[in-house]
Amino acid sequence: MTPQTFIDDVERVLDTTDDEHEITKRVGELLSDLLAGDYRLPSEFTRPSAEHHVNYPLHIAADRSWSLAAVVWSPGQRTPVHGHETWGVVGIYAGAEREYRYAKPAADAREPLVPLGDQVWERGQVTVCCTTDDDVHAVAAVGDVPTVGIHVYGADIGAIERRLYDPETGAVRWFVSGWNTPE
Repeated sequence: MTPQTFIDDVERVLDTTDDEHEITKRVGELLSDLLAGDYRLPSEFTRPSAEHHVNYPLHIAADRSWSLAAVVWSPGQRTPVHGHETWGVVGIYAGAEREYRYAKPAADAREPLVPLGDQVWERGQVTVCCTTDDDVHAVAAVGDVPTVGIHVYGADIGAIERRLYDPETGAVRWFVSGWNTPE
């Protein structure tokens, strides 16, 4: 499967349903096929940063209804606990990540987050990282090599407002992640 075929196939899925559980199931199948094939990211989209994980845009729909990104972490880097405010599917292109999931709190809750467990995702594996009803996690790169994930989201993930959570208090701070430019 070529990157353009993947993009066209995701567009077809989005043209046929707006049920995010159906979308994530079908996009997950497409992403599994992409990763199982001979798809190779250009090397500039696999480079980590020593300071923080990076989000490289691979495709942003003209109407900003969805985006495709390469997200790269150096070994040991971890995201804060956050939400996405949309659906999302992640496939591991290289390395491995540990995902820490939390129960999504009520909008006005101000109490510690409830951990739901963690899972390690390895090269070639695909997971639904989020739907709007199940959308709180943190991710850490594990192992000795950078972790590279292919992420598909139901919005321009670099431009929308998202929640950061303090897991100890449940306090929420809003942020926009932005996009990184490959060097």
